[in-house]
Amino acid sequence: MSARRLDTAVSGPARVDRRTKDLVKRLRPGDIAVIDHRDLDRVAAEGLIEAGVAAVINAEASISGRYPNLGPLLVAAAGIPLLDEVGPEVMERVTEGAPVHVDGEVVRCGDWEGRGTRQDIQSLEARIEKAKEVMGEELERFAANTLDYLRRERHLILDGVDMPQVRTNMRGRHVLIVVRGTDYREDLQALRRGGYLHDMRPVLIGVDGGADALVELGHQPDIVIGDFDSVSEETLRSGAELVVHAYPGGRAPGAERLDALGLPYVIFEAPGTSEDIAMLLAYEQGAELICAVGTHSSMVEFLDKGRAGMASTVLVRMKVGPVLVDAKGVSRLYRGQVRKRDMLLLVVAALFAMIMVTAVSPPARLFLRNLWTGLLFG
Repeated sequence: MSARRLDTAVSGPARVDRRTKDLVKRLRPGDIAVIDHRDLDRVAAEGLIEAGVAAVINAEASISGRYPNLGPLLVAAAGIPLLDEVGPEVMERVTEGAPVHVDGEVVRCGDWEGRGTRQDIQSLEARIEKAKEVMGEELERFAANTLDYLRRERHLILDGVDMPQVRTNMRGRHVLIVVRGTDYREDLQALRRGGYLHDMRPVLIGVDGGADALVELGHQPDIVIGDFDSVSEETLRSGAELVVHAYPGGRAPGAERLDALGLPYVIFEAPGTSEDIAMLLAYEQGAELICAVGTHSSMVEFLDKGRAGMASTVLVRMKVGPVLVDAKGVSRLYRGQVRKRDMLLLVVAALFAMIMVTAVSPPARLFLRNLWTGLLFG
């Protein structure tokens, strides 16, 4: 799709939410998304694009300049008008469902009018280049935060944590952990096409919205783990075991939602991210192999998530490293193998073809009879 001109006027009903990942669940094509999202991340941007929004109005800066986040560039490349830095007032003056009109750098809703910065590919690329120039300073802060946590909290991961009691048996099995991160849909599809999901039948663990991704593909998650702020109620009621991530000190944000729904769950108190503790759970339960889909492992991905460091992830990957592989590697390796099921089907098909030929061809029957006689009496 080609990018629209900056002076293109767009109108539509407003959908307003400070949490973009909550907003995308109720967006419909033609809606105008009103968000308050500093440094718009790639996953959120892809959600807005897939929803087919007519425009995006951001109270904040979609690229603040701290680091080169690519989410806004994806929005602009999809031809969706992006009006930036409109200010916090837009979140109060524009109400859910109200008609909104975006014209150049002006947004109107009823008798209220606001102004922002109309972004396009060129302006966003310029901001990304400036962000790259100061990337060294952000990297230093990120590394310092990571090292500080490693010094202070390494015992919380390396000395072991109290594991929750789960019914799902993972010992000696493959475990697939799905996080709603970069390329998660593509990686899941590749594992499915290659036959890995069908043949290995791994234990399926969805981390928050990653559980919905499994359901969308037609698979029932065995365990859903996280703070449950981005997973659908339908998935929560699918029969999967629910593990609430509680942070050191006992704070468990997801417990309140599950209590309100009347769903049973267990608590897993541990530092770090929910994807980290999902890996720890699989490792401590004796998984033979942990296959990771959509997990976060780079500085930019962690900054997209709003985290100042990645110490827990470094520690967890050091611990589970011998059994941890990325889904991309698994799909490439598995795709090149000849599966036993396929070979058996080939043999059966060949035998069936021989039987049919023999049944309808007198010369073939005579040849096989003579061959059989020769083997018996020759």
